[in-house]
Parts: sequence; C-alpha cells; structure tokens
Amino acid sequence: MNAARPIEKVYLHFDKPYYAVDDTMWFKGYVSDNFHQASQLSKVLYVELMNSRDSLVKTLRLPVKNGVTTGSFPLPEGSYRQDNYHIRAYTKWMVNFDADYFFKKTILVGNAIEKQVNTQVSFTRTGSEKSLQVTTRVVYKDMDGNPLSNKKVNWEVSSNVDDVAKGRGTTDQSGALTISFTNNKQIDLTGANIVAIIDLGNRKTAGSTISLKPVLGNTDVQFFPEGGYLLTGVRGKVAVKALAASGLGTNFTGTITDNAGTVMANISSQHAGMGVFIITPEQGKTYKANITFANGTKGTYDLPKTQDAGFNVSINSLEGDNLSLKLSASPAFFAANKGKAFYLIAQSVGTVCFAAQTVLKEQVYSAVISQNKFPTGVVQFTLLSSAGVPLSERLVFIQHKDQLNLSLSSDKPLYGVRQRVKLAVTAKNKTAPVEGDFSVAVIDESKVPVDEDAETTILSSLLLTSDLKGYVEKPNYYFSKINEKTASDLDILMLTQGYRRFTYTDVIANALPQVTYLPEQGIEITGTLRTLNGMPVKGGNLRMLIPNRYFSANAVSNPEGQFKFTNLTFTDTAKVVITAKNNYNAKNLMLMIDGSTFPALPKNKLYPDEETNIDSTMHSYLLNSKKRLGSMQQIKEVIVRAPTPKGPSHTDYPALTGLSMMADHTVNADQLKSCSTLLLCLQGMLAGVTFENNNFYVSRDYNQGKKVPMSVFVRGMPVDVSYLASLNGADVESIEVFLRDELGLVNNAYQTNGVIVINTKVPPKGTKISLQDLQDMIPQPNVVNFTPMGYNISREFYSPKYDVPKPIGVDYRSTIYWNPRVSTDKTGTASLEFYNADGKGSYRAVIEGWDKDGNLGRFIYRYKVQ
Repeated sequence: MNAARPIEKVYLHFDKPYYAVDDTMWFKGYVSDNFHQASQLSKVLYVELMNSRDSLVKTLRLPVKNGVTTGSFPLPEGSYRQDNYHIRAYTKWMVNFDADYFFKKTILVGNAIEKQVNTQVSFTRTGSEKSLQVTTRVVYKDMDGNPLSNKKVNWEVSSNVDDVAKGRGTTDQSGALTISFTNNKQIDLTGANIVAIIDLGNRKTAGSTISLKPVLGNTDVQFFPEGGYLLTGVRGKVAVKALAASGLGTNFTGTITDNAGTVMANISSQHAGMGVFIITPEQGKTYKANITFANGTKGTYDLPKTQDAGFNVSINSLEGDNLSLKLSASPAFFAANKGKAFYLIAQSVGTVCFAAQTVLKEQVYSAVISQNKFPTGVVQFTLLSSAGVPLSERLVFIQHKDQLNLSLSSDKPLYGVRQRVKLAVTAKNKTAPVEGDFSVAVIDESKVPVDEDAETTILSSLLLTSDLKGYVEKPNYYFSKINEKTASDLDILMLTQGYRRFTYTDVIANALPQVTYLPEQGIEITGTLRTLNGMPVKGGNLRMLIPNRYFSANAVSNPEGQFKFTNLTFTDTAKVVITAKNNYNAKNLMLMIDGSTFPALPKNKLYPDEETNIDSTMHSYLLNSKKRLGSMQQIKEVIVRAPTPKGPSHTDYPALTGLSMMADHTVNADQLKSCSTLLLCLQGMLAGVTFENNNFYVSRDYNQGKKVPMSVFVRGMPVDVSYLASLNGADVESIEVFLRDELGLVNNAYQTNGVIVINTKVPPKGTKISLQDLQDMIPQPNVVNFTPMGYNISREFYSPKYDVPKPIGVDYRSTIYWNPRVSTDKTGTASLEFYNADGKGSYRAVIEGWDKDGNLGRFIYRYKVQ
C-alpha cells in the first residue's frame, strides 16, 4: 500500500497561538513522508486561511525544499477583523486522499484598533427542542476593564432567514445584561446569532455578534466497544465519549443497567468527557447507560446491540514494553468456525509492521507482542478471516519516548530589557549529535499566555492527529507530560477515535485510491493549442516568457494539442506571456490555458476550538496590541502632509444630488489599499452599518426592527451588494456612508433606507492612438497574457538591535524572535542571538524540528527579564 500510494503529512509551526489585527502570522511548514522524514514527493505546499463562515480569505503557494518551507500571513486592518480563523495546509498529492488528513488548525484573531468595548459571554439552556429556552449573559467592559454600567442595549436573535426574538435592556452595575428567549416557533437556529448594540453615549454605539453555536444541540453520548462489537458471553471494554453542544468533552457519572434494571457497571469520565467500563453481555439482554452530566442534567442512552456471533481483538498497551493481545470468540462464532485460519495484521501509516496467522482452537487466545516491532505513533490492528474479510479492529498508540534530545540554553540566567540574548541549541539522537532542521520562536509570556495542553505541536500533529479522523481535544496534553495518567487517557482516545486511511477490503480487492493529481515538483502551466475551428494542433511550438524575470521556455503540443511548462519558479505577481506565433499559419491558432484546481472548502470540523470570548481570552495580548498601535498612531499624527486635491465624491453624480453635502461617515483610500476583496472588508468597517443576509442595513433602524436594506452606488450607478466582491480596495478612492436621506430622493426611488456611495479612483486621461495601436491592443487568440498563481515569498522577521543608545519609544513586541531556519551542524549545535523587548517577566522559547532520519523533537525553555 505504501509503495503504491505513499503518504504525505504536513505540519505548520507558528510563532504564537493567536494574533491581533495588524499583526503577521509567521510559520514554518514541514512536509513529511510516513516515516516522518522530509518528503521527496512534493515540492509545493498550499496553505489556506479561512474565516469562521468557512469562506476562503487567502491562499499561499509555497516552494518546498528538503521537506520544509516558510510563510506568513499579514493581517492588515480592513482585510481582517476579530474572528476565529482556520488554517488548512496540504500538497496536491494529498488531495488524492481523504481531506480529513490535511493539516488543520484554529487561530484566534482579536482586534484592538479603535476598540471601545470588550465582552464576556456565557450561556445556559433549558427546555426541550420544541421550546428551547436560551439565556445569554453578556458582560460589557471598556478596554481598561471597567464595567460599562447603566448602558442601554438593543438586541436581536436572527437565523439565516428568520427573526427569532428581539428586545432591549440596561446593563447592571457590573456591566452585565441578561438576554433570554424561547424558540417557540421552532425555527432552525443553525447559524443563528445574537446581534447586540450598546449605546455608549455621545452618539456612539458599539455592536457585537454572538454566535449561538456553543449552546445549540444536545449532549451527544457515544459508545465504542473494544474491537468494534459487544459479543454475547465475551468480557470486554467499552469506551464512552460525552460531548457537549460546544463539541468539547463534558464530565459525567452514571451506571450501566440491563433490561431488568440490574446495575452491571458504574461509569465516570476519566479525561475530556471520555471513560471506560467492562461488561460481559448476556444473550437476550439489552443495556442502557444512565448518565448525570457535570451541569446536573441527566440522560438515558442505549448501548449498541449485542451480537451473538463475532470475533474481537483486545489489547493492553499499558504494561511495560510489550502489548498483551487477546482474541475472543463468542460461543456461537467458535462453534461455527473452530479449526479455521485467521490473520492478524498491524500497520502504521500504510506500512505493515506485524502479521501473524492463527487457527481457532480455543475460544480465547492470548499472546504477547514486543512494542519494538512498531514505530512511535498510531498502530492499527485488524483481525481478518481467511478470505480477507475484516472482523475486528483496535487502535493502539506506541510511545517509545524516542524523540530527539533537544535543548536550549542561554548565556545568562537573568536579563534586562533590550539586552542581547545568546541561545545555544543542542540536538542529539539519544547521546549522538545530529544535523537537524528546526524553527525557534521566543514570546513574552506576560503578553501571550499559552495553554500548553491545547497547543498543536510537531509531536501531536505528525504522531497523533494526522492519523486520526475527527476532532481531538487538547492534543498536546498527551505529550506535554508523559506519565501513566496521560498514557491511560491516550489509550481511551484510541478506542473512541476513527481511523480509515484505507480499508483492507479495498487493498485485497486492489481498489486503491484513484490518483488525479501527481506530486508537484514545481509550478506547472498547461493548456491546449487549437485551430480557430476547434481542432487540436499536434507538434505546435509554444513559447513562454516572464519579461521581468528574463525567463523563457519552450514546449511542443502533443497529438491532442495539449502542452505543458513544468518546474517553473516565479512569484505571485509575475506577468506571464505564452505565444504560438512561431508556427505556420499562426493567425488561425488559438491558445486555451488550463485553470488551477483546488479541493472544496469543507465545513470546519475544529469548531470546538473556536472561542466565543475572544476579548477575555486574549485580554493581555489585546491590551498590549492597543498600546503598540497607540504608539504607532502617535507617530502618524505628527506627519505633515501637503493639501491634496479634491477627489471624486457623490456630488459628481446627478442621481445622488439629493444627499447631504457631507456624509455621516467616510472611509478613505488608505484604509482600503490592503483590501483584496471589497465586500469582505466592508462587512466590519462601516460605522453605524450592519451586514446581514448579504445586505447592508442602518444599524439603529435594523435593531429596532426596520429591516430595509441600504442602497449601494458605484461610480454613481446602483449595484447589487454581490457586485462588491469583484472590486479591489486598491481601486477605490473613498466610501461615503449616508445613514439618512433627508430629501428621500434616493430612498424613495429605490425603496431603500440609507445609502453607501463607492467612489473609484479616476483613471488618468489618455492620449489619442492610431488604428494600428488599437488593433495591437485587441487580444490575439494565439497570445495569452496573464498573472498565474505563483509562489508567495515570505517576508523576513524584523528583530531590532539595541547595540546603540536606547531610542525613543516603547518596544511592545510579543514575538521577541522568530527564526524558521535553524540548522545544527555535525556537532549537533547552533547559536542564536537577539534582543529582548521592554516587557518584563518570563520569556518562552520553543524549538521544534527533525533530523534527516525522521526523528522529531520539541523543547521549551524559559528565562527571566527584569
């Protein structure tokens, strides 16, 4: 299997766990094969950034060399807003297989720019699905943590198409407001939000959108018998997993009873809503779980039905260096299959590590297998019949503790602010020095508190989550402190988690996954050469030019007219020309360039990692971000600019003459220059405006129930809101927002409420051209000019040097140092130098990476700054 369809994995190491608008996400990409060595298959990595609505915001194409690459996502104001963003990374070869095995991560992005209100939200729910009652408590505070008391708040609950409830209230002395509603109409609340507008006084308001996702749905309880089935007369383990509506595990206690009410077992959660119990099912009996959850609610759930005939595999991996294996047949199965041959196969990431044959002579068969036969990571044991039919499966995690011996050490135990730090890197495989490729991030922990259990690390990703389907809560918990407790919890996770990279039924039937995409060795441009009447041209000469790179290449079309330029290297802004003019009768030829294909954007499966209370979760970080941006703003305020000529405005268009001479709010070109998609930027940028259901509304009227959309004008012409998705912010001179239309000329004409006027930049005046020049400007079918998706080149991380007298200003950096290119030499050592910021307290340095043999390593080092 591994030879025919080799496996690739991707891991991204970020400089910190969360960010703010106007930051930059820095990361290093690791592309590995199934042995965790640098992959030799793919030389191109794709990294996608999506918002909480599963809309694609940005895609990076990065060159991979020796299995690694570097990249960054700048987060400029206007293009990004406070949200739960999702990262997805993959190679084109990985697209041939299940997208569940792509690298995925949720990253919070807060916003401290001109922000006046922080919110803390908590939910409770009561009632049945037919009359669900939701109570939401919202605590409002200013950016300094002071409660916003006695403030009026208008709120509304709306789903995708229906209004559920609305009301108003006043915050108490602690800044809290309770919003309660009952879904008596039984409206579908999927995607429902609470939109709340608080009146801050002095004609200032602030709005917040609160997703109801964390409180919708019921607690889900699932049962996972070891080996796959409850078998009559066979004593076995059953894992239990209880998930709250948020998707996170919830603690529980309870009992297992049979249909006569007899208690068969006591159960309780052990970790992250997971627990395990032992039971011996009896023929003709059914079983229920009677569970009490941590919040006091109760529920009764049916266990899976017992099977009379079956053959199960069970494994104990928690005793020493061996696996204790037990094969158990139910009495009915043993009687029907006694003397028949069965097979046990164990594989890890497509590689068979163990195989054995046994003949069913006893109802229970036990054996001991050395763990040294398996690599560290997830191992799948499958019991098959003599015909190759899978009968039972069990996942086991093997932990040899054979990771690289990585370490960081500093030249001093204690430092001052802005003082130079020297870090020594040491990498060993046990005691032998190794050459390795690593990335190092140093952050100020007082500004960036970290939940280490919730981190995504090179160990948790490449060894665990990259081989499992579904969501794993706090994956680094199983690696940050390896002991008997975490090993036992990890074994329960193996009982509850899905694994289906491939099935043995498909392998035996030679039904391997279909390969649509070959591994990319570089950028490719493909297309077809045809005559004007559509016939393919065989042997046609094609020439590709990248003028600003002084690059050219040639290709020849095949009998189907197809051509290909391979192993190209150019940036995302390169202009490419492909011509077929160097052919006989070239005027009658036309070129068609193939577009790029990408995997579909799925619904986010890591939604339990999304954070409702970004303001409070990131309080320290956002407070520091506000100070940093404030200091930058002060610098901006002292810049002297010459008067600028009057730009285009609504007064230039007769259709808008009824509007006031001065707009209620204006957005200038500087705020839009980094905005790639205007519609996305405007959703959170326009003061006094609410975006909902693909329309803009005047917030004050919308919150009072008047849901009449605003009209949108571009260059004086009315347009649909969807038209804004085709505009680039760099082409816009200004945006004028009119919350009122005093004369009513525009609103009455278009049955709207409020006006948004988008003034595009005035193109420079041209000069007269000749007929020949005009003909030259008309696109020729045998020449294509375009800007294909090239490589995104990451910027260099800026690290200031304070080896000169202390400059004016405060250094608010939270990422003190980021270096994705740390290599140890033959002695297994490397050295790093950087300067501290002005923050005092604990600084946290993390190093991750691998050596050429696929040994992984991670190490955390802390030092003090005072």
